[in-house]
Amino acid sequence: MQTVTSPDAPHGVRQVEIGPERDGQRIDNALMTLLKGVPKSMIYRLLRTGQVRVNGKRAKPDTRLALGDTLRLPPVRVAEKPVERGPSQEQMAELTDRVIFEDKHFLVIDKPSGVASHGGSGITHGAIELMRAARPNESLELVHRLDRDTSGVLVFARTRAGLVGLQAAIRAGEVTKQYLCLMVGHPSKAKFDVNAPLRKSVLQGGERMVRVADDGKPSLTFFREMEQYPGARLMQATLGTGRTHQIRVHAAHIGHPLAGDAKYGDKDANRRFREHGLQRLFLHASHMSFELDGRSYGFSAPLPDDLKQFLDTLASEGKQPPARARGRFRPD
Repeated sequence: MQTVTSPDAPHGVRQVEIGPERDGQRIDNALMTLLKGVPKSMIYRLLRTGQVRVNGKRAKPDTRLALGDTLRLPPVRVAEKPVERGPSQEQMAELTDRVIFEDKHFLVIDKPSGVASHGGSGITHGAIELMRAARPNESLELVHRLDRDTSGVLVFARTRAGLVGLQAAIRAGEVTKQYLCLMVGHPSKAKFDVNAPLRKSVLQGGERMVRVADDGKPSLTFFREMEQYPGARLMQATLGTGRTHQIRVHAAHIGHPLAGDAKYGDKDANRRFREHGLQRLFLHASHMSFELDGRSYGFSAPLPDDLKQFLDTLASEGKQPPARARGRFRPD
């Protein structure tokens, strides 16, 4: 990547030629690096107002850069910020102890609930920042994201080839992603799918909300019952598409929201589950698999102990044990 400033450009404007290291990258993600220290809200405002352009044209946040593109960057004034403290050794150790796979291209962790995938919106250190701090000599990039309250398989790329290759496979629908989730109530079928378009909006305070809407993006989730509990069903959810909050919104849409979901869930059910020890959203990324360059990859993370203990407590309410033995979930 090189900066080529046109003599006709306004003072302070930079023209950046895109090199191979950013070929295929979303423009909003690229700007986070190119405009270091600029708040995320300002980056999206620059995009929204057309101050950032690609080859002379306005760009949307999801615009993907290509090798040889010319990126226009406006002058941005960044206020001096106090020096931030780095993450503690305990924070870094919590994640490094959760590495479940690594090779030349990828590093995979079993992310705990409560840790964001990346920093921002008041969060100083997310999983990617913690892993970069723990491994300062490595180049790590987030391949995908998990909500802060969701635990399970989270993949980092160690090479550009791994990042671009896996993200392309995700966009093409060639990656299997499976989750374990607890649905409130009793769905009428043990195996079903939800095919309902989703539209994402951002509220005034910056909170993301997703709703089923006719003008939304096509969204498909496959659900399969794994175990039965009093007032709830443990389900395996396989993504047909990968929209924001997809499983949570689809579950709520059919009248069986996820246990512990403060945003889309049932307040009365959540209160009852809290009394039995559930302190978080019951959603866990249990499995991810794909093929890349002729090699098959498969990563799995077992249900966390806190969720297992909650299920044991919930099962004790009923007269019979769960319909199927836990600890034997296998991806399709």
